[in-house]
Amino acid sequence: MTERLSEIEERIDSVGQLSSVVGAIRGIAAARLREGQDRLDGVRAYAEAVAVAIGEALALLPQARAPAVDDSPEGSGLIIALCSEQGFVGAYNSRVLDAAGALANAAGTKLFVIGDHGLAVTNERGLDVAWSAPMAVHADETTELANRLADLLYDEVGRGARSATIVHAAPATAGEPPIVERSLIPFDFDRFPAARLAEPPLLTLPPEDLLAQLAEEYVFAELCEACVIAFAAENEARMRAMISAHENVASRLDDLKASARRRRQEEITSEVVELAAGVEAARLR
Repeated sequence: MTERLSEIEERIDSVGQLSSVVGAIRGIAAARLREGQDRLDGVRAYAEAVAVAIGEALALLPQARAPAVDDSPEGSGLIIALCSEQGFVGAYNSRVLDAAGALANAAGTKLFVIGDHGLAVTNERGLDVAWSAPMAVHADETTELANRLADLLYDEVGRGARSATIVHAAPATAGEPPIVERSLIPFDFDRFPAARLAEPPLLTLPPEDLLAQLAEEYVFAELCEACVIAFAAENEARMRAMISAHENVASRLDDLKASARRRRQEEITSEVVELAAGVEAARLR
């Protein structure tokens, strides 16, 4: 059955409203992506300052020897998956959970999922989630989330956890966003070269205790960086999804407008034919 012109015009209005919504979501995602990118430089500068302090503290140990790392296989492991809080992100959560799920297959490993939309995908997959929390929806919330994760992480270490890995996506200039897997525990002191100090600084703590506190501070910095990167990646994925949706909506709108023009022309032609037939009938009377 051929649609009436009025019905097509109603659909055009509906699709136009949808286009406005898609454009608004894309604009919000783009703004939040910029917020995340702007915050990243400060987080990395903080991590670099802590890294320098670790190098100087390492130089104070006997023969610049790094603290021993407990790499015993006994004890549980922890996987933290940073997923999306909201939808319209395509396959974003699936890719993060593919990587996290592969790591969480080991016996005794707990899976922590951040992001309500990611948690819904996790439940659909039937994965066992030990703990979950909302993902940051504003850049200012990433530090609070990192604080919460740091407290949780060291609570798990106190209960016997021997390893912790955080998994998240990162923004990409093209193609699918890369997935990052970063080991947090056990802490790798070999990453930090011992500094050459002209004079040893005055300390109020033994070097070992100072290093332990600096290591916790650096893990917090890594968590901050991961949260900010994941926040930016989620919004980039949403922005890309909305760009694709906008293209589809625009194509559909063009099709409807073309249909409306054809239908309008058909109605005009029909009216002209009816008028011509009426004139001819009147003339023959």
